[in-house]
Amino acid sequence: MAKQRVLFLCNANSARSLMGEALLRHLAGERFEAFSAGSEPDKPAALALDALKKQGISTEGLASKSLDDFAGEHFTAVIVLCDKVQQTCRDWQGTSDEHVQWDIRDPRLIGRVDAYEQALQEIRQRLSLWLQIKARDDNSTRAWGSTAP
Repeated sequence: MAKQRVLFLCNANSARSLMGEALLRHLAGERFEAFSAGSEPDKPAALALDALKKQGISTEGLASKSLDDFAGEHFTAVIVLCDKVQQTCRDWQGTSDEHVQWDIRDPRLIGRVDAYEQALQEIRQRLSLWLQIKARDDNSTRAWGSTAP
């Protein structure tokens, strides 16, 4: 069975979407292929990478990318992590079976030392729930004998 492709989006692709990409690979890399991008990409935030490493999550291969890099591609799901990029997504030249909107506060704009860890925790909680729903949906599809991929 082919891996499902998931694209995480946020404005700068420097923290939240990179954390989503790394977390999905960590939690369910055997079932999902994770990517991330931003409408205005910036370099990866050192504090975001540190928060991932503190949790034992690999940051290997993480790099900020533009939403334009994924034009014309299809994803099983696109998970948008901020309201700002939601507007840009309307013009994106790609497709997805599922569009999910999670408005995670930008840790750069929160003046606390633990802002990145807090954002990572919130993404982990939502992603864990989403993965449970996906597993349930996959099992019910198999139970009904569907031949869908």
